[in-house]
Amino acid sequence: MSASQSPPTTQWTGGDGGTRPLSRSEPVALAIPEIGLRTDRLVRLGLTPAGRLETPEDWQAVGWYGNGTAPGESGPAVLAGHLDSTTGPAVFHRLEQLRRGDTVTVQRGDGTTAVFTVHDTGTHPKDSFPTDRVYGETDRAELRLITCGGDFDEGTGHYEDNTVVYAHLTGVRDRN
Repeated sequence: MSASQSPPTTQWTGGDGGTRPLSRSEPVALAIPEIGLRTDRLVRLGLTPAGRLETPEDWQAVGWYGNGTAPGESGPAVLAGHLDSTTGPAVFHRLEQLRRGDTVTVQRGDGTTAVFTVHDTGTHPKDSFPTDRVYGETDRAELRLITCGGDFDEGTGHYEDNTVVYAHLTGVRDRN
């Protein structure tokens, strides 16, 4: 995974008339029904000394960039996970199968669940990662899901690309 800047702080301006952004609350679980993903293994991520997004140590955990936007807040919240490991598929192994209109839910520490709808997906070479598009200001609450993709380079031991899913907040479920 790759990142060269941290997400900026943004203010909500009404966006496209969708769901109003929420106050800050850390993510505690992620569900993506279309790919059979449901996990409560979320970990907080920071940046490496080189200024890139850290990756989760646990191949089955989803990492949240904790110094940025929380899912549901105004701006782009970033969740990252591995595609695979030497022993098999990892948490985001089916992420590239998501399509426009698919649903992603993030349960939050305050008991609410933020519901996001996918509006775009893309696979980008790591050497031309769309930093501004992924981390840049938005006028609504958005979510970015990032994993590795493309061809695996045996020489470096890394994938050549990143798969990014772009989604926006379309609903909120209150505590049950």
